Amino acid sequence: MDDLQETPQRWVDIEFDCLPLRTVQRVDVPLDASPRFEAFVLRVKQAIQEHGVMNTYYLHNARCTFHFTNDVNRGMVQFKFEGTVFTNSTDTATKSCHLDVQPDGETCDWLNEAVVRWLAESVRHALVVEFDRYIQAGDLSKTQQRIEQIQAESDAAEGYLGMYL
Repeated sequence: MDDLQETPQRWVDIEFDCLPLRTVQRVDVPLDASPRFEAFVLRVKQAIQEHGVMNTYYLHNARCTFHFTNDVNRGMVQFKFEGTVFTNSTDTATKSCHLDVQPDGETCDWLNEAVVRWLAESVRHALVVEFDRYIQAGDLSKTQQRIEQIQAESDAAEGYLGMYL
């Protein structure tokens, strides 16, 4: 038994950094920005232009790892991803996501191209479940208060809040 590797806690591990798009105040690239940061800002700007800022979250530095055996050194397939998650109007449930998913490593010598494509699609489904867990782990009463405040400000401004709010 001493030779057995540690068993993964879950079959699917997902990690990500989350940027609520409604918090983005500016999308201009700083003059001294690195090429990597400039590319990130431009991807966020594109997400805002395509999807808006309400009930949208930009995920980056994200990985999804599938485990197919009880050995952490064998039977793992990992993907990196980045993109936008959409929630319902009260930010209490994930509706869908729009992701760029790329293979990022594996220890699974029985993979084939069809399985890789299927797993890349499975990342999207796994993320919807995990983002719901992320929402539930947060303070939903603060989310409700924030939504009510935004609605009150919108009503006071006759429906117009301005850009990037």
